[in-house]
Amino acid sequence: MALKVVYEDNHLIVINKDSGDLVQGDITGDAPISDAVKDYIKVKYNKPGDVFLGTVHRLDRPTTGIVLFARTSKALSRMNLMFKEKTIKKTYWAVTEGKPEVNSARLVNFLLKNPTKNKSFVVNEKKTGAKMAELSYKLIGSGSNYHYIEVLPETGRHHQIRVQLSNIKCIIKGDLKYGAKRSNKDGSIHLHARKLEFIHPVTKESMLIEADPPEHDNLWLDFLKTAKK
Repeated sequence: MALKVVYEDNHLIVINKDSGDLVQGDITGDAPISDAVKDYIKVKYNKPGDVFLGTVHRLDRPTTGIVLFARTSKALSRMNLMFKEKTIKKTYWAVTEGKPEVNSARLVNFLLKNPTKNKSFVVNEKKTGAKMAELSYKLIGSGSNYHYIEVLPETGRHHQIRVQLSNIKCIIKGDLKYGAKRSNKDGSIHLHARKLEFIHPVTKESMLIEADPPEHDNLWLDFLKTAKK
């Protein structure tokens, strides 16, 4: 597994994840990125014994983009607290089949996860187990067949962006699970974790980390050009 390291210091390491890569091991038994990052650190810094690595957050397997790991227990506990207190700003990009009725809005839904189907559904707030999901979105532009949406999630629910966009008929390209017309050939979906903004857990510096979307994809290239206009 070829790692794309976009940032590293003594406390944090950030990877630009490819579609199909697991962040942590699961029932498939496939090797996760976390193992590859440990090997990378062990070799680069000549670390004897086991390498500490804490997973701060996760991305769905078909999603690309930023994954943040902690290299120390201090950084891990502080980053976990920041995510819990919602002081980290996350920005995602999505290429969708449908165009939103309004160019920007805030979506609030209640979601219920079905573990058997590994899928979440928008439900009535009174439904047992329902959790509130909040995000804001902005239409960046449109191509000939698809639309480019920037998403700022405020919560971190299971498949949140995928199900909330699908609920407003802005289904993410390739996302068969949430209603896409067809799959992408490589099994990806067009959802990318683009930015993380936070205060460094140890140095207290303001951090802005960006990861470019897959470079051999014309839709993502067009999204990049549109976003820069």
